[in-house]
Amino acid sequence: MNQGPSGAVSAQNAPGGGAAHNAPGDGAAHNAKVMNRFELTKRLVATLKHDEAVIGGIGNANFDLWASGQRPQNFYMLGSMGLTIPIALGVAIAQPERHVIALEGDGSLLMQLGCLATVAMLAPKNLTMVVWDNGAYQITGNQPTASAATADLVAIARGSGLSNSNWAADEDDFDRLFAAAIKAGAPTLIAARIDNKPGVGATERDPVQIRERFMRGLGVKK
Repeated sequence: MNQGPSGAVSAQNAPGGGAAHNAPGDGAAHNAKVMNRFELTKRLVATLKHDEAVIGGIGNANFDLWASGQRPQNFYMLGSMGLTIPIALGVAIAQPERHVIALEGDGSLLMQLGCLATVAMLAPKNLTMVVWDNGAYQITGNQPTASAATADLVAIARGSGLSNSNWAADEDDFDRLFAAAIKAGAPTLIAARIDNKPGVGATERDPVQIRERFMRGLGVKK
């Protein structure tokens, strides 16, 4: 197994190489291009047209979401590791006419894998989950996560009942998968291999302001 500059084991060189990835949008991490989280976040945000809610996971996931353009429908998580998808699921259930997007990191998802089975069981038609996988706990020192060596997050999602789960082969495939997810009428998970570049900018760390702005963005009264 090789290690990158961060010390994380490369998924490309992990034992067994992960599951087969023979076609765009349908395979394993080891054949997927390593991309940049901020660039993909910008591409995603640029396609939003209908007041979709976006839940940005802790750390760099929400830093890049913030830097991609503040929207009142964005929720920036602070310190609630593992809860991006559960929060997004709650919003999706509460507002079934609004599409909800969760932007989550691999380390955070690994802390709360059970949420995938819950999403599959409840099957909200308006939920898309995007998982940024760099195989490391980036903001705490780049310690390797299980996805750097043995865990294939797409295979885990499929095993949880989320059949509409795929690795993004490259930027164009990411765009295609996200566009399809918005129209899928079923919960969808997209995983993307990303590099170890830090997030761009920093979220304003005011929990009350974040909550109140998000509630206004969703048209929810206090």
